[in-house]
Parts: sequence; structure tokens; C-alpha cells
Amino acid sequence: MSYAEAKKDIAGCADLKCVMEARGGRLLFLSMAAAMGGFLFGYDTAVINGGEQQIQSVWSLSSFIHGLVMSSALWGTVIGAVCGGKVCDRIGRKPTLFWVGVLYLVSAVWSAFAFGPQDLMAARFIGGLGVGASSIAAPVYIAEIAPPERRGQLGGLFQFNIVLGMVVSQFVNWGIGSAGLGDATWRWMLGAEAVPALAFTLLTPFLDESPRWLEMRGYEVGDSNSTGFFSRSNLRPVLLAFCVAMFNQLSGINAMMYFAKRVFEMAGFTPQVALGTAAGMSIVLGLGTFAGLFLIDRLGRRTLLIIGSIGCIVAHFAAASAFVFDLGLVAAICIFQFIVFFAVGQGVVIWVFISEIFPQKFRAQGQSWGSFTHWSFCAALTFVFPAMAASWAPASIFTFFGVCLCVHLLWAIFICPETKGKKLEEFEK
Repeated sequence: MSYAEAKKDIAGCADLKCVMEARGGRLLFLSMAAAMGGFLFGYDTAVINGGEQQIQSVWSLSSFIHGLVMSSALWGTVIGAVCGGKVCDRIGRKPTLFWVGVLYLVSAVWSAFAFGPQDLMAARFIGGLGVGASSIAAPVYIAEIAPPERRGQLGGLFQFNIVLGMVVSQFVNWGIGSAGLGDATWRWMLGAEAVPALAFTLLTPFLDESPRWLEMRGYEVGDSNSTGFFSRSNLRPVLLAFCVAMFNQLSGINAMMYFAKRVFEMAGFTPQVALGTAAGMSIVLGLGTFAGLFLIDRLGRRTLLIIGSIGCIVAHFAAASAFVFDLGLVAAICIFQFIVFFAVGQGVVIWVFISEIFPQKFRAQGQSWGSFTHWSFCAALTFVFPAMAASWAPASIFTFFGVCLCVHLLWAIFICPETKGKKLEEFEK
């Protein structure tokens, strides 16, 4: 069977009822199990927030080295994103998710026993590889098994689990931080990830492989008319994926999440109150994401991006004004508003949108490209944020992110297409 024949065969399956009817109630289980990769994604990237200042103090790190330590996992995500698409296409979605779990497990244990900053950077880099790969394998897997009318909601489970992982990590940090463990506090925070990582690794063998991957694997190899990923025919989805991923990070979300404790201390909160407020911020992010899951298949992806952008812009400029007038509590409320609108909009849309817009034979590569863009900007911002926090006034930081979101709003209104309710095969046209 040629690639074109296979593509026609899959399109003839409509919403893959020929496969999913046989699975029955397994659809939700498969989606939730794969989305657990998102839980570890969120946990791994946010857990460092609780101990980042202690790590800097224990090893007397300069701002430059501290930035390297904080961004080491994120540079791993860049590499994981670059390689993850090819791995996902070569060995399948299911085995990729298994090895993602292994990477998370190794990273957690190694981080807990790190002997110095270089050691910790290496351990966090390994976890970053898992994050980068999971941000490809899980959304693609869910998109390929979900019917069109539920794809946004089921695909959004990945983002919901990212947020859930962040929430859990913040409360684990809060609990461990209150236990009086001294200089070993940060080790317990990072090492606790081994528990969910082991659970996910043991769960992945019970997944079914993606039916679209089983039908499509190898067909493009024999297709003499096959074009490359960065071809003229792919230009539009390539640019769309780049923009949605770039603006997701230029919103300032990970600067807020990774350095939440530090940001709230800028607002005048004590360290312990700041840590608890950061945990509360994660709960708000979770509630906003849940609302986004309810709305994404009703209002559509583009509409949520527009609503989210407007709310985030207002929140950022209001926070900047609050810092100017030294209104710490008002600034904190504005940050919470930003978190809500980000969660409803950019947060819940990004991974669903990228997994939808590419043709079948480029879907994993497209997810890899979007993930690479996302994590490159995330790593760069995380690397420079300690220096920004040290040299910029808080009002300037929030104004910068607000301006970036103004550009994003224009992109969402005039360029971004709506993908709600369409079969994946329609995007090949």
C-alpha cells in the first residue's frame, strides 16, 4: 500500500470509529494515561521553584551559574524536542512514552544525590529530555486516538496534567519546606518526583499503540513524491506552530511559575507566605485549565487565544502599575488574574493546536518543531530572568510581557485559523 492509499484509508475511517468502537471505554483511560506524561512535565519543570534560592545559597552560585542550573532542564527539553519527533515516528508513541518515564525517574534520583552544581545540571538535563519528548509523544498520541468532537477536550488533558503536576509539586515543596530539613530540603523536593515517575513508567505498557501510527508507519519511505518537513507546502503550519509556541512563552508564564516565590517576595511577602502563595497560584492555574477544557470544543481554539490574550494584557499592565505604587497585594491579585486568563487561553490551546495542524506524516515532526520553539524560548527566558530580576524594576518586567501579548493578540485576531471540530485529515488540504 502506498502512502497516498494509506492516507485515503485512514480518512475513510472518519473519526476512527472502526478502531475506537472496539476500545469502548478505553478511550478516556488511554488519554488520561498518556496525559500523565504531562503531569511529570509540570512537576519536573516547577519543582525547582521551591529550592532554587537554597541551591544558590548552599553552593554560593553567581547569577550566571544559577541561571545555568535553573535552565539546565529546559535546555534538555530543547534536545528532547528536536529528537523526540524522530524517535516517536521510528519506534512508536507507546515505547516513547515508556522511555520518557525512565528519563524522569533517573533524573529525580540523580538530582536528590547531586554533589555539586555541575552534577545537578546533568541530572536536570536528563529530566529535560523527558519533558521535551513527552511534549511530543503524549499530545500526538491523544490527537491520533481522539474523535474530532472530543479532540480538544481530550488533548487538553495533557495541559491539565501539566498544571496538576505543578500544583502537586508546589504543595510537596510547601510541605517539605515546612519540615525543617535544613540544607537537604531541596534534595527531598527534587527526589520526591521519583514516586510519580515510577508509577507512569509502570503504567505505559498497558497503553495501546496509536492506530494512525500503525497504519502510516513506513509508507512515506516508499513515497517518491514525499516532500520534506520544511517545504513550501508545510510553510503555513510551520509558522503557526512557531508563533503559538513563541507567544506562549513571551506571555511570561514560566517566569512566573519557575520564580513564583521570588516574584511574590518582590511584592513584599515573607519567604514562607510567598511559598504558600505560589502553591495557591498553581491551584488557580489548575482551575483555569479546567475551565479551558470545558470551553475549547465549544468556543474553539482561536476564540480562547483572543480571550486569554486580552485578560493577560490587562493583568500585566495592572500589575506593573501596582508595583510602581508599591501596592504588593494588588500586584499579587493581578498576577493571579494573569494565571487564570493564561490557563483558559494559551495554556489549554497550545498542545492541542500544534497536534492538529500538521499532515499525518509530519505530525510528530510538527509537534517536535512546536515543542522545540516552546522550550527554546522557555530556556532562554529562564536563563536571563535572574539577571532581569536583579537589574529591572518589577514594573518593567510586567510591562515587557504585556507588550509581547499585545502582538500575540493581533496575531490571534488576524492570522490564527480555527481548528475546532475538523478531522485531522482535513488539514492535509
